Amino acid sequence: MLKAVFIFLLAGIAEIGGGYLIWQWLREGRAWYLGLAGGIALVLYGIVATFQVFSSFGRVYAAYGGVFIVLSVCWAWLVDKKAPDAYDLWGAVICLIGVAVMLVPRT
Repeated sequence: MLKAVFIFLLAGIAEIGGGYLIWQWLREGRAWYLGLAGGIALVLYGIVATFQVFSSFGRVYAAYGGVFIVLSVCWAWLVDKKAPDAYDLWGAVICLIGVAVMLVPRT
């Protein structure tokens, strides 16, 4: 399970970081190479996600969606300096519960 968590975190950082870099390039007028780096990060996200240990593509991506939400709240807090409110935090907790339900081993 530790490997799965690590891969989810790595994929999330690549996806959110890649999207952030492209945002900086296109929306904030930053240098073009930030957009290129963002594109590369997004490609790496697609590759990293395939290393998951779970066999179902749909289940992996559904669970990753919950992890993505939590990481996005953290990114907004740490990088954009936008502190989450109680609704953000409760939403993140609910998402993590959903992830746990989806990935619980079945007999």
